[in-house]
Amino acid sequence: MNQIKWKKRLFGMYGNDGLLNKIILYILFIGIGFIFLYPLMQMLVTSFMPLIDLVDPTTIWIPKNFTFRNYIRAIEALNASKALIDSIVVSILPTIFIVISSAMIGYGFASYDFPLKKLMMSILLMIFLIPTILMAIPTYVIYRELQILDSLKAFIYPAMTGFGFRQTIFILIFYQFFKMIPKELKEAAEVDGASAVKVFIQIAIPLALPAFLITSLYAFVWYWNETSLALLYFPNKYSTLPMAVIGFRTLYENLYPSGTIGLEGASETFNQGVQFAGTILSILPLLIVYFIAQKWFIEGVDRSGIAGN
Repeated sequence: MNQIKWKKRLFGMYGNDGLLNKIILYILFIGIGFIFLYPLMQMLVTSFMPLIDLVDPTTIWIPKNFTFRNYIRAIEALNASKALIDSIVVSILPTIFIVISSAMIGYGFASYDFPLKKLMMSILLMIFLIPTILMAIPTYVIYRELQILDSLKAFIYPAMTGFGFRQTIFILIFYQFFKMIPKELKEAAEVDGASAVKVFIQIAIPLALPAFLITSLYAFVWYWNETSLALLYFPNKYSTLPMAVIGFRTLYENLYPSGTIGLEGASETFNQGVQFAGTILSILPLLIVYFIAQKWFIEGVDRSGIAGN
């Protein structure tokens, strides 16, 4: 009996809830977490190191001369206040339109039957599989003809019409959420005299709030990090933080042209600490948003089925 008891504790009743299985899972999760967190931790620590610590082989994880000067220089070189405002504008406005249009399109696919519905769904999936960069040049030509280049309209208009950045996945998320709403609930509302618009606003939207949250977060992050299309469509209008990081070395060296001779001058040269400080500044708003909304984000991912459930 004792042998059977210990076997159950070690391997579990169903082969997946035993002590051995939990140990393996924790080791796996810790290993995966380390792979993702190690570069971020290394970058964060290095961003607080002056040049004297960077050239000291004995300084690895804990700075001996802790400094915020790297961040001060990075903020000046990036023109961080303007870049932050531009990043927020470029990210939030298209996100609002992409979420609204995705919800309406997803609700239409989920609630109504119409000719060529399956074909249109197939085309959506095909569009999702095509890399965005392959469509950049023909899209650029079309936008030039429409005279919306060098303007945020190049992001807003596609988001309004269902062709925003990676919008297919948002449409599919809303489609799955709205598909789970019982038909009886909508039919009861229609019997009470509710119009299609009223059913959508008062019934469908409240039940799909997790979908709105998760698509908003994904869209915000993807628009925030998008640099290739932003540089192509409006290089002179906006300069977001990720865009500024691309040319960070040039911006920094123009701000600090000296610093090539002597230890004091060398401390002003572009170094890894300053580079990492600029990178941390570009992703810091995203980390803050995630930590604030992580609870609702995880719940939304779970209910949307993105994890494969």
